[in-house]
Amino acid sequence: MVAIKPTSLVSITEKAKKLKLLILDVDGVLTDGKLFFDNDGNEYKSFHARDGHGIKLLRQTGVEVAVISGRKSNSVALRMKSLGIEHVYQGHENKLAAFNEVLQKLNITPDQAAHMGDDLLDLPLMTRVGLSIAVADANFAVFERADWCTHLSGGNGAVREACDFIMQAQGHFDDVLNAYLQ
Repeated sequence: MVAIKPTSLVSITEKAKKLKLLILDVDGVLTDGKLFFDNDGNEYKSFHARDGHGIKLLRQTGVEVAVISGRKSNSVALRMKSLGIEHVYQGHENKLAAFNEVLQKLNITPDQAAHMGDDLLDLPLMTRVGLSIAVADANFAVFERADWCTHLSGGNGAVREACDFIMQAQGHFDDVLNAYLQ
């Protein structure tokens, strides 16, 4: 069951219909938030394959995807490149500058964007977008301020859940599904 916040599911669906951009945090959203380092200081992250496929499907429907992360990682750059995500902003603890830049590049307004986050660094964007989404294991302050919360936790399919919801709200999910049933 999806956690419904004070706004109704109808209102959340209406917000999702307007979306032209989904902005994702990395650690705790695209990953489970765990950071792995080897003895040489190399960093490793784990990404869920279903999240990646959901991102590709969402982009095919015309919704752009951007990543804004407070940390910087080569593994993130490689994964986003493999998914075809062009708008990747790493090392932005103050995420507002990157947010404003991507909105300007895409010529969209904040209400046409969604942000998916898990921690306090995400709140400045979550309070400015048309639809704010928290992963199931988000910090309580993020969870309380989100319009919608996923069933799944970060790094475990939560992004796919959000992509599917947006595609359903915009009337694209059945077309995507039917392409696999042919």
